[in-house]
Amino acid sequence: MPTASQSATTSSARALTYSAYISFIPIGIATVLLGPMLPSLSERWSLNYAQAGALFNAQYVASTVAVGVSGLLAARWGFRFVMKIGLVLMAAGLALLLSGSKLVGIFSIAAYGGGLGLAVPPANLLVAAVNPTHRSARLNLLNFFWSMGAVACPFFVAAAAKTQHIPLFLACVAGFSIAVAIGIALMPARIVEPAATRDTEPTITLVRTKPGIFLILAILFLLYVGVENSFGQWMASYSKSLGSLTLAMALATPAFFYASLMVGRWMAPVLLRLIDEVKLVQVGLLLACAGMTGLMLSHQLAGVATSACAAGLGLASVYPITIALLPREFGSASTKLGSIMFVLSNIGGGLLPSMVGVASDRAGTIRAGLFVPLIGCMVMFALYFRQWSPVGGSTTAIGSDLGGQSLPPAEPGAPDDKAGRAAPAGALPPTLPDRE
Repeated sequence: MPTASQSATTSSARALTYSAYISFIPIGIATVLLGPMLPSLSERWSLNYAQAGALFNAQYVASTVAVGVSGLLAARWGFRFVMKIGLVLMAAGLALLLSGSKLVGIFSIAAYGGGLGLAVPPANLLVAAVNPTHRSARLNLLNFFWSMGAVACPFFVAAAAKTQHIPLFLACVAGFSIAVAIGIALMPARIVEPAATRDTEPTITLVRTKPGIFLILAILFLLYVGVENSFGQWMASYSKSLGSLTLAMALATPAFFYASLMVGRWMAPVLLRLIDEVKLVQVGLLLACAGMTGLMLSHQLAGVATSACAAGLGLASVYPITIALLPREFGSASTKLGSIMFVLSNIGGGLLPSMVGVASDRAGTIRAGLFVPLIGCMVMFALYFRQWSPVGGSTTAIGSDLGGQSLPPAEPGAPDDKAGRAAPAGALPPTLPDRE
């Protein structure tokens, strides 16, 4: 018979985990919102491609700063406090996005980007901390809820644009976020969360152990989220520019990419029983390159959808396996280095999409801008041909250390232990908008 203390702990863990799951639905919507909204915002504010691409910087610069702050806030006031503040800030940004001038809109994008940066890391860490024996499964399920929002977002935007109800849609998402924040705030006192801790070991001593590998991993983290965002977030604008699709269909095309990304991550644990993780990434990146090339050659819906699905399936396993390489190469130091890597991911998430806008503006076509994610994908493919440490070389679990916080050790024998910990997408990790 379980004791009263064990029952209370289980009840707290269940409630906290479910609250994180629900919060990741609006978080998934907000993470990818700018992509399907870009054609409407460009028309509303008379933006060229370069100016439209700069909007991603507003979201991801604010998000990057917030990721760094979230760890400090969580260590002082707890995970749920930071999640609530992030959700409220995200709701305010969404609600005010179309309420005024372009300047107000840019500040609103930065606001919901900052909200994402605050809410995603503590949600990841909270789920991991309260599920020590099922951490991998719970984080994968958290990624599923993020994906639900990300896949649904383009369809919602397309339907809202068709009926000219985009402000209502944004208000609904904002209201949903506020409702989740209120629900977290009203949790009974018996729901107790674990305390957040911070690692004070100097980072420079960790980097000196393997500087070359650290640099390669830093580039991979920087490129991946940037490649995913610059491809997925510009797809609606590219589809609209073809002139062969209706506006509603063009705005919905990113859903093909995000749905295949979700399916690919479901398939990864099965595939990893048949193929080495590094080889799976190499094959995936080749498929992603083929999908990106196919999109640039596509003129009809069938080609766009097929290419988007190929790119999504190809990229699906790259980020989780790249995260898994941290403990494989650095052992216990991966917890400390994780914070650096996830900040780099956030920087790349804003930088590469803005580069797509600049390249498209100079060439006069988005097709030219899509060479940015294609080249990024090719660079990642080349980097993955280095000699990595053998599987099992380190027994230390990855620390999903967003904002300088440490995850507890991974449970032995986890279902995706060979593949590494699949970080949620949005998450700045997975879940930091990937992150996924």
